[in-house]
Amino acid sequence: MKKFAVVLAAASVLAFSGMAFAAEIVMNGSTTVLPIAQSAAEKYMAANPEAKISVSGGGSGNGIKAIIDGTTDIANASRFIKTDEVKAAVEKGVYPVPFAVAMDALLPIVHPENPVSDLSIEQLQGIYTGKIANWKEVGGEDKPIAVVGRDTSSGTYETWNEFILKKERVTPKALIVASSGAMLTTVAQNKNAIGYDGIGYVNKTVKALKVGGKTGSAETAIDGTYPLSRSLYMFTKGWPTGEVMKFLNYLLSDDGQKIVAETGFVPLRILK
Repeated sequence: MKKFAVVLAAASVLAFSGMAFAAEIVMNGSTTVLPIAQSAAEKYMAANPEAKISVSGGGSGNGIKAIIDGTTDIANASRFIKTDEVKAAVEKGVYPVPFAVAMDALLPIVHPENPVSDLSIEQLQGIYTGKIANWKEVGGEDKPIAVVGRDTSSGTYETWNEFILKKERVTPKALIVASSGAMLTTVAQNKNAIGYDGIGYVNKTVKALKVGGKTGSAETAIDGTYPLSRSLYMFTKGWPTGEVMKFLNYLLSDDGQKIVAETGFVPLRILK
């Protein structure tokens, strides 16, 4: 009887330990990458009941900061890590490792009733710096342009700054929104607005513009002919191991890349 009690107690300890050390992954960062991360996490947990994954947005910059501070396991980012962020990480003994998980086409968007369908990079720069303030200057109606931008913690803002603003300041008249979803909603509700969003967010509530005659699509993002193409990343604190590695392997597999396509973004390779 005593032996049975000891075995039972040991079994209880092992069961409790399994519960206490259940795998957990924390993801934070880009709202552009958020739909991919959420969908992948849900399907991964369904296939791996012992795993627990929490996902939150807040911007690429905040995600990378969380990796540096050690408060997240994976930083989702719609841009590559900056030199000063690498320096800050190394000073804390953290060595972020990048994993490209998807491609994206960054699309200028307007209200569906806006007659403009194509803008050059120069025209977009003029609009976002305030040098072009009326739609009639770019072939539209005689109406003021309502510029909508992203906050500086956003990786999408960083990409737009690099490709369009080219380090010039955005007009102080711009309305700044905090997320990809807020950008879509704001532009959809204002007939004079212009904004920008990742291809996975853009739907029929807005109209995507061509850029210099090029349409943003999965094909043009992959072959590089669309001028506002970019990679989407997940950063880990050092080389990943355990559950984090298993999750990334899943996301980079054909099944994981199909999730990327299902969320409207562009998989890293052509899938059968």
